[in-house]
Amino acid sequence: MKRFHVHVSVPDLDTSIRFYSALFGTEPAIVKNDYAKWMLEDPRLNFAISQRGGESGINHLGLQADSNDELEALNEQLQQADLATESEREVACCYARSNKYWVTDPTGIAWETFHTLGSVPTFKEGETDSVAGGEACCTSTNVLAAVSTVGAKIPVKSASACCG
Repeated sequence: MKRFHVHVSVPDLDTSIRFYSALFGTEPAIVKNDYAKWMLEDPRLNFAISQRGGESGINHLGLQADSNDELEALNEQLQQADLATESEREVACCYARSNKYWVTDPTGIAWETFHTLGSVPTFKEGETDSVAGGEACCTSTNVLAAVSTVGAKIPVKSASACCG
């Protein structure tokens, strides 16, 4: 069974952890000095936030597969929609090692389909520690070049705006 994934870039991690913990009614499953993740069952959601520099807002959306077979099936579905995907194998990002496919939807929103293989001690491959403000791995230049707008932000409506 797949799990929906949302990754949000935030300017203040502690404030955001307090907000999302209240919203979800639970503390994050993982907390680092630049990252937090909730693995919710209701709704079935992998919700991550990070303070890694750049613009605040939606970093990317995705689907987390429970197996590599399920991941490959997701990639086949994307290819049927005539969308080019960028493959990453055993990449370390967001404190996890994963197999991934990246795609950009017709509106420019980055989508990641992935299967997590295990955890790693750093946010990004090659870092010696997790220093806030560094480049987020899920917006790396190789992925940006491959799918053109990974990390595209969804505009945030003002507090008085509603639904369009």
